[in-house]
Amino acid sequence: MTKHFRSASNGLKFAALALAIAGAGSAQAATANASSTSTVVAPINISKTADLSFGSFAAGAAPGSVTVSPNNTRGVSGGVVAMGGTATAAQFNVTGEAGSGYVVTLGGSTELTSGGNTMAFTPVSDFTASSIVTGNVTTGTLTGGAQTIYVGGVLSVAANQAAGEYTGTVTATVEYQ
Repeated sequence: MTKHFRSASNGLKFAALALAIAGAGSAQAATANASSTSTVVAPINISKTADLSFGSFAAGAAPGSVTVSPNNTRGVSGGVVAMGGTATAAQFNVTGEAGSGYVVTLGGSTELTSGGNTMAFTPVSDFTASSIVTGNVTTGTLTGGAQTIYVGGVLSVAANQAAGEYTGTVTATVEYQ
């Protein structure tokens, strides 16, 4: 029985040694935690507040154009004669996270149509409702969380353009950059 007792005694010594080694290893470990945060900003939105209108005009024997500036000023050239009606630039209000930059993409119709008749349309846009007649804004900044885009354009009128009510669309798309 003595041998059996020694064997059990040696088993206890090995178990104690294993615990001591395991305990010594954990004394070397250290742990730290870091916080994790995230902020979801307000989505960017756009709404139309005014439609683009070139007003009324007459086509002459020579081709010409009708231009509406972002500040609602209308001009005619070539064989076009301005008639009644109010010229207005389209207006889009953009809202979102204050101070954030965004990209502007203008699209929609490249022509205004009336039945089978068409007139080519080229947009002109600005943030300040200026009197420009060429160019488009491509980026903006939401100062105070808002900005307005004004869209006018140039309408190419053919010689003796057919009478009618011509329609099309102006689309403004915005996304954070």
